Amino acid sequence: MVPFKVDLRNKVIAITGAGSIICSEFARALSECGAKVALLDINEEAAVKVAAEVGENAIGVKCNCLDKESIKAAKREINERFGAVNFLINGAGGNNPKATCDNEVMTPETSGIKDFFALEESGLKFVFDINITSAFLTTQVFAEDMVKTGGNIINISSMNAYRPLTKIPAYSAAKAGISNFTQWLAVHFAPCNIRCNAIAPGFFVTNQNRNLLFNNDGTPTARTGKILAATPMKKFGEISDLIGALIWLSDDKASGFVTGTVIPVDGGFSAYSGV
Repeated sequence: MVPFKVDLRNKVIAITGAGSIICSEFARALSECGAKVALLDINEEAAVKVAAEVGENAIGVKCNCLDKESIKAAKREINERFGAVNFLINGAGGNNPKATCDNEVMTPETSGIKDFFALEESGLKFVFDINITSAFLTTQVFAEDMVKTGGNIINISSMNAYRPLTKIPAYSAAKAGISNFTQWLAVHFAPCNIRCNAIAPGFFVTNQNRNLLFNNDGTPTARTGKILAATPMKKFGEISDLIGALIWLSDDKASGFVTGTVIPVDGGFSAYSGV
């Protein structure tokens, strides 16, 4: 359930990475406010399944966000079903084990562990592609519908953009790039009345990070202890905690003068210095 409702009946929204936990909940909330929602994912089955759960105002569309022709095909399908897209959420993203260290800091003795020097170029490129390149390409395609009529773009950044986390250099750098790209887009598209902002979630338990946060027996890992110690509210976020910020940024009356911002929803993590 959304915490408050706004009228989004004039919105046609494309959401990438829509098969994920966060973006599927975004789709439900936006549809509940009257928007027509297209859920885009390379996993068509996941997108269609969520769309069916959302209802008649939602469709699932197969889309490879790293293939411009695939994105264009998805846009044509949405245009035919719902009309011109005037709202884009760039939710596709992720990390890769090949770009993740075992050690938090480098020491002279790293035998038997995957240290910085063992990270693979393919992992780095994958992370930058799925986060940065995908947002670049999807914005290129969908913003064409918005240039003459105005629109709204919301990117998904991360706490890594504020403070790089240990072990995941590629993901941290990519999400910092998303925040910067958000600001660039906001300036570039301002004369066209296209707003561009980002939401930066703090720590939420998802399928992507569950193994980093909890052991196989369900007990918290040492990393979870560090995260909660650095989060003033001393808890992980719930997906519902993101919905209020999403709905506010979605409504042109409520946030019509807001562009170029990155909104942390993090329990105070980004504000805490540790002392």
